[in-house]
Amino acid sequence: VARIAMKDPEVELKLINASYDAEYLAYQMKYDSIHGRYDGTIEVDGDSLVIDGQKVALSHTRDPAEIPFKKHGAEYVCESTGVFLTTEKVQPHLKAGAKKVVFSAPAKDDSHTIVMGVNQETYDSSMECVSCASCTTNGLAPLVKAINDKFGI
Repeated sequence: VARIAMKDPEVELKLINASYDAEYLAYQMKYDSIHGRYDGTIEVDGDSLVIDGQKVALSHTRDPAEIPFKKHGAEYVCESTGVFLTTEKVQPHLKAGAKKVVFSAPAKDDSHTIVMGVNQETYDSSMECVSCASCTTNGLAPLVKAINDKFGI
């Protein structure tokens, strides 16, 4: 997510919360085993990363209420731990300053699920959190939609 965010001119990566230290995060981001080498610069500056010249703060807490979203201006949060997958469980994120939370996994409640190219038009700006479904759903749903739209299922 961080690598994609850094390459999108409409996104400003403000904060990464992770269990790992800055050196390890920099290494993992530079040499991703799936996506290959990062084609920009990644440096460590104390407990921050400097990615393509932009300083990105780090925090290291397991309690979302302690993540300094507000302090760093992080308004839109990608929740990737797989732990906080309900509207109730992301309330601490919102209280800590996040305006919206996107789950990177299927929700464990009736939180709305968005699959780009399939149902993104169902998003309502009043939603505080949404799920991006699973990797399987993201791979299959566009194909199923195309078949359904053309032939019906």
